[in-house]
Amino acid sequence: MTNENDGKLTKQYGGRFAEVAVKMNFISPEQAKEAISEQMDDNLSNKPHRLIGKILMDKGWMTVQQISQVLTELFEKRKD
Repeated sequence: MTNENDGKLTKQYGGRFAEVAVKMNFISPEQAKEAISEQMDDNLSNKPHRLIGKILMDKGWMTVQQISQVLTELFEKRKD
């Protein structure tokens, strides 16, 4: 997946990804805020864009399986 596609996904699901992950008790609200802040810092300093899920996984706060569950929830809600 390219950074351009990552940016599109973030615009579409970004804030909600962290919200859903918190609601599913995979991360704390503080972890969500830290990941979102880190993503914004990267963007403002022209570093490559990273998805919130990637940041959370890199920090060891979420597993690939948990990220998949959050994405499934987001995609299901989008169908409604």
